[in-house]
Amino acid sequence: MSDIPQKPAAEETADAALFEAYFEAFASRDPQAFGAFLHDDVVWTISGPIDVIPYCGTHRGKAAVIDIMARQAPKVLRGVRLVRDKFLIDGNRGAVLTRLTAQVPAEGRTVSYRVANFFRFENRKLIENTSLLDSFDAAEQVLGHALDIGDAPPLADDNIVAL
Repeated sequence: MSDIPQKPAAEETADAALFEAYFEAFASRDPQAFGAFLHDDVVWTISGPIDVIPYCGTHRGKAAVIDIMARQAPKVLRGVRLVRDKFLIDGNRGAVLTRLTAQVPAEGRTVSYRVANFFRFENRKLIENTSLLDSFDAAEQVLGHALDIGDAPPLADDNIVAL
């Protein structure tokens, strides 16, 4: 055996057609079409206001992710439409910036906010997704009113340092 560190195996490259087909299935909100792209061990993270959008958080496994799409999400948002603004593919990874538009079922109000998704494929299946919601905007719209942050501390106390 050699003490020389072994070079990690090169990551696979997923083709643009796979990313396009995945995004189309994801945007369709059809659990069966969407589920066909999921790895059994997928890790799905949605960074957002969990008190307002309860399916935010990290979910593990294909069944848990399909449950979000089929059962949990429609309780909060219905008629979801995603419009893709930017799409970047690099090897087996991708990033997409979208505008989500949907209705809040209880009131029928329309909400619209930005979502950025970062994802990775393994063996042509989605193994990892991280979604970042414009959470302040999303929370206000889903709640139907502005959030009171009158006494919130400043984001920085003149402690920003240029490097």
